[in-house]
Parts: sequence; C-alpha cells; structure tokens
Amino acid sequence: MSTVDSATLLIDGPWEHRYVAANGARFHVALAGPDDRDAPLVVLLHGIPQFWWAWRHQLPALGDAGYRVAAMDLRGTGGSDKPPIGNDIPTLAADVAGVVQSLGATEAVVVGSGTGGEIAWAMTGLHPDRVRAVAVLSAPHPLDARGHPRVAIRPSALRRLAFIQLPSAPERALTHGDLLTQLLHEWSGDPGWPDARTEATYRAAARVPFAAHSQMEQLRWLVRSMPRLDGRRYHAALAERTRPLPVLQLHGGRDGLRPAFRAALSRDTSALVAKPYQFELLARAGHYLAEEEPERVTELLLTWLDEVVGTA
Repeated sequence: MSTVDSATLLIDGPWEHRYVAANGARFHVALAGPDDRDAPLVVLLHGIPQFWWAWRHQLPALGDAGYRVAAMDLRGTGGSDKPPIGNDIPTLAADVAGVVQSLGATEAVVVGSGTGGEIAWAMTGLHPDRVRAVAVLSAPHPLDARGHPRVAIRPSALRRLAFIQLPSAPERALTHGDLLTQLLHEWSGDPGWPDARTEATYRAAARVPFAAHSQMEQLRWLVRSMPRLDGRRYHAALAERTRPLPVLQLHGGRDGLRPAFRAALSRDTSALVAKPYQFELLARAGHYLAEEEPERVTELLLTWLDEVVGTA
C-alpha cells in the first residue's frame, strides 16, 4: 500500500489553510471566521486517529458566528511536522500555546476531542496564561483518569491499548491492517458512522509518512507515563498549577473508549474548575462527538461560547 502526500489532506471548504511556526516546528491550521486579531480565537484539537478535518462541521459555523477559528493538525499529524520525538502531552500542549501566539493572540478558547481533550485539560495547568476557557469532548480530566484508570476505560478498549504498546505492529495494523476501522467503529456509538468517505479519508491520513507512528506514540505515552517520573510531574503540575477556567464537558453515552459514568469531574477535581462548569451527556453518541452529532455539538459550543466569551 502506497504512502499519501499530506498535501492531499488540505481539503477545500469554507476555510483557509495556513502554516505557522511554533515550539520549534511547523504546524498546519485550517482557519475560518474574521481575519481580525481582535476577534476571540478558538483553537480546535482533534483526537486519534483524526486530523483537522474532524472539525469540518464546526469550523464554518463558529466562524460565521464571529469567532476566529483554527482547527490544528497536532504534531505528527496531517500537514504538521512529524519529528521523531515530542509526542507526549506536555510537548503537545506547548505546541498549542505556541500556535496561539503565532496566530497573534495572547489567549484562546481551547476545544479538544479525545486525546485533543487531554491536551485541552493540560493547557489549564501547563500554559494557563494562554487559555481563556476550555471545552472538552470525550475526555475525563487527566487526574480523574489517573485515579481510576481501569474504571475510566472500557475493558475492550484496555485490550486495544495494550496491543498499541507493542513496537511497530500497531503502526502496520493502522496503515495496512484493520486497526483504523476497529478504532472508528468500536469507539463510535452510531452503527452508521463512519461512512465510506470518512473512513477512507482517515485511512489516507494514517498513510502519510510517520503519521501512524506519531499517533501511536501519543497513546503509548499516555499509558507508559503513568508510573514514570515524567508522568508524575505532569499530573503534579495539573494539581498544583491549574488556573480555574470555565469548562464545557461533553461525553457520549455510547462511548466505546470511556464509560459515561466516569466522564464528569470527581469532587476533588471539580475544585480545579471555575464556574460556570457545564456537563452534557449526548446519550446516543460515541467517542467522536463532533462528527457523530455535529449539529448538537455545534449548538452547544455556540451557546457556551456566547456565555463565556461572546464576540461583541
């Protein structure tokens, strides 16, 4: 199976493709909304095995509402650089903070889904001065996930994550086997999603050179860092340095990765979040909320953004 040029992932639409430098690397972003640095900046972070295109439904809607919106390809994904290191959450959070600055803003509303949601949570503790508010889809707070790792992840997903810890084999399964199909179908809640076009697009994204390895390394770090010093330092920073911010948290009732009953904040972690804190359960959706229920996610984001930021 041949590789894919990342330029093919610069899909046309009501957005602009741009490259920006940050944190020693080059990142691709898809931009929508007013070309005005005074407009509130909203940065959208995808999960695995997605890329910026996961936000194709929200990009134009948020832009039309007056927000300056940037859907970012994370390090190692899509059109962004793919260095052999830096796939840990602290580095990915530093990338986002750098992109915010490169786009001419001092702070942004950060919206993340899945592993992108983990990065959004991390921003509140590692780069609090760059974040105005946080919306998190399909991702419990990292401190809650650390405190209840077996409860926070379904047993079937634990077996999948255990396989991903192996060297090389997961990358081959993602690009040449059926791992990508399994991740999309097993973790979604809608048997009709993804459709053939969506699956083919994500399969092409996984075949960009080094993209599969980068995404698998992100998942490996999340698991392997738990007992290590770097993981302990990361979680300590979240506990000690988090700036309380307004939070919107969305979760799917049929999430094949994380059960809904572990999605909301625990009593201890809720102290790290400012009011208003809003939790919404999308009962019929799975892990990929922005694509499975795009209209509902867009509606919730717009209502919340108007309350905590506004465009006036």
